[in-house]
Amino acid sequence: MSSTLAWINGTWGDPSELKLPLSDRGLQLADGVFETVLIRGGEPQLLQAHHARWRDGATTLGMAPPPSLEVLGPLLREAIQRVGLDAHPTIASSRSATEKHGALRLNWSRDGVAGRGIQLPTGAPDPEQHRFWFSLSHHTPTFQSVRTWVSRHEQRNANSRLSYCKTFAYGQAIQARREAIEHGADEGLLLSTTGELCCGSTANLLVQRHGQWLTPPLTSGCLPGVMRAQLLEHGLAQEATIHAKPEPGDRWLLINSLDCRVVSAVDDHELTTTTQAQELWSELLKP
Repeated sequence: MSSTLAWINGTWGDPSELKLPLSDRGLQLADGVFETVLIRGGEPQLLQAHHARWRDGATTLGMAPPPSLEVLGPLLREAIQRVGLDAHPTIASSRSATEKHGALRLNWSRDGVAGRGIQLPTGAPDPEQHRFWFSLSHHTPTFQSVRTWVSRHEQRNANSRLSYCKTFAYGQAIQARREAIEHGADEGLLLSTTGELCCGSTANLLVQRHGQWLTPPLTSGCLPGVMRAQLLEHGLAQEATIHAKPEPGDRWLLINSLDCRVVSAVDDHELTTTTQAQELWSELLKP
């Protein structure tokens, strides 16, 4: 029983050993979309919402729809059992509760059937000219505090359709975090081309101000996060423009499907921290 597992083209194995064709456009051009889903209690959390965003992202990129939930179901159940994340393991062990969480990544890329270059095949997108694979590993959700740095070099493009898709292209996020670490912080924050704060490098931004949770609007170019949508749908947050300089008494969080981190500082501004991170994150996992 392995703590990490991958699947592609009907083959199970270690992610470092399975192969992706060098012609794959996801590999060559980041031409693909993915989803990261929390496994908890043997079940994928908010899978329907993740799948909808995955499908919408593929449509935006002009790709064929990714595998349906009906196709995914048996594969994911087998993967969860193989990695030992099922709710009732068949082998008695002393696993801790944190080992019962997992991170599932679903990938959907376009094959390089059109040859070299960026030109896409003509006609309607063909599912046979796409590639699906996934990986699953143990994950420990973290709620620790992080110091953040507002990137001076990277910005989210509020006018780009790519900003609303979870694509393979994470170079900007990598550079924003690298810049933050160079300035003694842990995580990067990104401004939008509109001048407002947009998100963290891998998470949506939440600001509690005067007792109300606020999150940047989609018009800022922030990714339409699944947990962010849960907050809005449950009436726990509302959209508002957030600027880089915190206001007195602000409490900030960075939230995604795997973690919810407390922001202790923005640049040189120390923040009041909150103890609500784990409680809020867990509440959002309820359907």
